[in-house]
Amino acid sequence: MAEGPRQTINQKLARFFKVGLHYGHKKKEWNPKMVPFLFHSFPEVNREYHFINLYETQKYLNKACRYLRAASLKRKVILFVGTKKRLASAIQQEAMRCGAFYVNYRWLGGMLTNWKTIQKRIRRLRVLETLQAYGILNYYPKKESAKLKRELEKLNNYLAGIKNMPYLPDVVVLIDQEHELTAIKECKTLKIPIISIIDSNSNPDLVDLGIPGNDDSVKAIRYVLHRLARAIAGHQQSQNDKLLVQTALN
Repeated sequence: MAEGPRQTINQKLARFFKVGLHYGHKKKEWNPKMVPFLFHSFPEVNREYHFINLYETQKYLNKACRYLRAASLKRKVILFVGTKKRLASAIQQEAMRCGAFYVNYRWLGGMLTNWKTIQKRIRRLRVLETLQAYGILNYYPKKESAKLKRELEKLNNYLAGIKNMPYLPDVVVLIDQEHELTAIKECKTLKIPIISIIDSNSNPDLVDLGIPGNDDSVKAIRYVLHRLARAIAGHQQSQNDKLLVQTALN
């Protein structure tokens, strides 16, 4: 009986290893607060780099999945944040897969702490989208039309992922702590819980639920995002199934 669960854990750890979740940064770049999440048994393997303890990764990834599943069940607003160019498509795809919102181009200062101003920009985006959809922009003078189209493109890059977000998020899933410090500060100010991958150079105290792992590998990040998105979408699917059953019975 004990062999089954152990085998499942080993298979999951093998997947973590395959996508490179175990790789940390150079030892000189580390954050001492990450000591509980690092692997120390075989320093002779690589004296230059730290390695993430994948048992800790498994533990906290499961915890994050349970947290997001519960948040989804309560219909909480979830926001994915990752503005590095190479992560943009992964952030968008996984957020859209589970019905979450996302910021994947650039974090605008005050995006959360100055939400009323951001809502004004979203309304402006909607106006421009309407003008574009009905071809009205083509009736403006050429110079003004080009200017409005550039504004539309810019606003769309910044706000497309949150234009339907009804209010401030209840939970933020964030990738690359060092790159998203402004977003973290705003979440802290508003007391919005943060779930984030924490690498060997990260500060685990800056987030509410850290998942130890490599935050530089696109493969590793995609894997973690997919697991989190699946946890969110799982409850949504089960809710949809229940509604279908109730409808059929009625």
